[in-house]
Amino acid sequence: MSMTQTLLHNSLDDHQVDVIDQVMVELDHFRRQSERLDLMNKLHGRMAGVLDISTMIEAYSVWLMPHVEHELVGYKNQVRAKKHLYCSGHGPKRRSIIAFAEELLNSTEQQAKGYVSADGHYAHKWLIETAEDAGILIILKDETALIENEIDLINESLLILAESLRRGIEYEELFESARKDTLTGLANRRVFEERIHDIMQGARRYQRSLTMASLDLDYFKQINDNLGHQRGDAVLRQVAKAFSQAIRSTDMLVRIGGDEFLLVMDDTNLANGRILTERLCTAVQEMDIWADENTKLGVSIGMTEWKKEESLDEWMERVDDILYSAKSEGRSRVNYA
Repeated sequence: MSMTQTLLHNSLDDHQVDVIDQVMVELDHFRRQSERLDLMNKLHGRMAGVLDISTMIEAYSVWLMPHVEHELVGYKNQVRAKKHLYCSGHGPKRRSIIAFAEELLNSTEQQAKGYVSADGHYAHKWLIETAEDAGILIILKDETALIENEIDLINESLLILAESLRRGIEYEELFESARKDTLTGLANRRVFEERIHDIMQGARRYQRSLTMASLDLDYFKQINDNLGHQRGDAVLRQVAKAFSQAIRSTDMLVRIGGDEFLLVMDDTNLANGRILTERLCTAVQEMDIWADENTKLGVSIGMTEWKKEESLDEWMERVDDILYSAKSEGRSRVNYA
């Protein structure tokens, strides 16, 4: 109690003191409510201009840090099976924290409660109702568990975060659908055009080999003509799946259109590229798809390594020429130069 309040109390009777104390309690309550409202408005402001979920999780962590010290915020969307983590730690500690968070996010236990790891990390799990499902949020601390006031603040903030995540999910779906081939699920030409120049710049900067292959299915027209377009679409999906399973996660596989595909292999020379593309040829042969008793589906591949002095157009023109030679020399083969 302040000196002014003490003097005021001394000059008043008990009833008046009780009234003043009640007023002071209510004023303090309104002050805390006003501060909390201002805090939530600031969170609204941070989230308003953010579209992607990863940036949302980072923005939420930055907003939360002055009020709840933490090492990591993590979110997992159950339906889309995607995780988004933002961790402020570094080194071995960071790896330990992320491993614990991923364990909790991947757990089948669907309970909102606190957890502690073997090496002393504390985490609290929430279930968040989004447009699709109950997402999972993890707030992870290094040494001490969350206290009641911190949990209350996070509970209140989740209403705002859930709405932002719903918007982020919708944006991700639009973004991905615009860059995905609707028939096969592979990346489309737009992805190639967006990424290829950065890939080329990286190869030049770090003196890495960069190889491109153009793939064209053999006798696919006969598949469509003899077996129908529905069967042709099924074949394209089957081929795309086989290609996806054979390549590496660092490779970029794109359906350009029709039965034409492009494969960009970073940090890959001709010798290693040939090993991979021969595997693609074999994969199509092993599908054993026939348009008729004499016409079997195959794939012809033209492949070449990028010369650092040539433009993208020049590089792609060389790839096309090599593909043409593979077609004219018997098909179902890999030609390279």
